Amino acid sequence: MSKELSTHVASWAASTSASSWLRSAGIVLAGSALVAVCAHLALPLWFTPVPLTLQPFAVLLLGLLLSPRLAGATLAAYLAEGALGLPVFTPGPALTGGLAHLLGPTGGYLMAYPVAAMLISMLWRRGGRGFSTALASAAAGNLLILISGALWIAALTHTPARTLLTLAVLPFLPGDALKVAAAAALASGFQRMRRRTK
Repeated sequence: MSKELSTHVASWAASTSASSWLRSAGIVLAGSALVAVCAHLALPLWFTPVPLTLQPFAVLLLGLLLSPRLAGATLAAYLAEGALGLPVFTPGPALTGGLAHLLGPTGGYLMAYPVAAMLISMLWRRGGRGFSTALASAAAGNLLILISGALWIAALTHTPARTLLTLAVLPFLPGDALKVAAAAALASGFQRMRRRTK
């Protein structure tokens, strides 16, 4: 009897592990697809090589909704898909994808995505998971993305600091504030809904 029970428990554990892995893989693929869709909702700006896109919104939202490990894996998968040449990055006049896009002017923003998503997730989970914590967590992650993007452009172009702010940071602050607020509202609303259904 005990042998049958241990066999049943082992079989259940194996099926649960496989089910959990498949669920995580599905979340990673769906999350990376969301970032890819948001990347194609873009508005080029004539004075900077960095377009306005909804990519950061997707990164912020995934950071708030997923665990740190899953959030980081999702954004790492997105970068890997782009590096392999899949059309997941924001289309541009010169760069269409692949490693060349990652090494281009927007590379610093892109490469910050996994770390930013993990940071957002960790900060929100350590707080009360309310709107104000979500807002602060998303803002911290967004700031990391902007700083990383600006430093990357500075390294590529040797642009003076004042010009760099005009190219890589200031034009995006109003839109990013809206993205931070929207992601925080959605995540905190989802959290409240989950609490009510428990």
